[in-house]
Amino acid sequence: MYWILIIGIMLASWLVSNRLQSKFDKYSKVHLQNGMSGAEIAEKMLADHGIRDVRVISTPGKLTDHYNPADKTVNLSEAVYNQRNAAAAAVAAHECGHAVQHATAYSWLEMRSKLVPVVSVASTWVQWILIAGILLIKTFPALLLIGIVIFAMTTLFSIITLPVEYDASNRALAWLENKRMLTREEQAGAKDALKWAARTYVVAAIGSVATLLYYVMMYNNRR
Repeated sequence: MYWILIIGIMLASWLVSNRLQSKFDKYSKVHLQNGMSGAEIAEKMLADHGIRDVRVISTPGKLTDHYNPADKTVNLSEAVYNQRNAAAAAVAAHECGHAVQHATAYSWLEMRSKLVPVVSVASTWVQWILIAGILLIKTFPALLLIGIVIFAMTTLFSIITLPVEYDASNRALAWLENKRMLTREEQAGAKDALKWAARTYVVAAIGSVATLLYYVMMYNNRR
């Protein structure tokens, strides 16, 4: 049953990722009537929220967009930074949504930020500890338990990420609509693109929870 579940989650992840890519390709062809680039959208959203200490910069790659609270930068992929379409507007506003969360001390973002150092270390070692724990489950079951506890931290991070991402999208869409930045068609495209982006986090969280439960059952059934 576990492998059926994992295969199902992997298939769902693949389908959502492909759907997300197709949505962004589609809305990348919906050019903005206001003529603003993703970088300009981001800078205006920050200014409208009174945020003056966050820089908008370009970062290499595709769908590599993110907000870095450590150095207060909105990092937009080259396509999003330069292009003037509904997909770029959606991504740029979404990442600025995280900057607004940071500026307003949004509790879920603060909680996730505190977990980042722990998860960074955990993600490096957890798989090796789990593999060793499985191999030594008869002689040293405590090692698998240690791996489960560490993996639980990464699972918690995935779960906490959900409200952070959904809230950032809601802030972005509300600002785009209230400031009349987009036409009705462009707004609908931005909303649809962000909806599919959020679903990638949902699938990842479900997969992490399922994997954690599997290791817990393995530990409980070690005898």
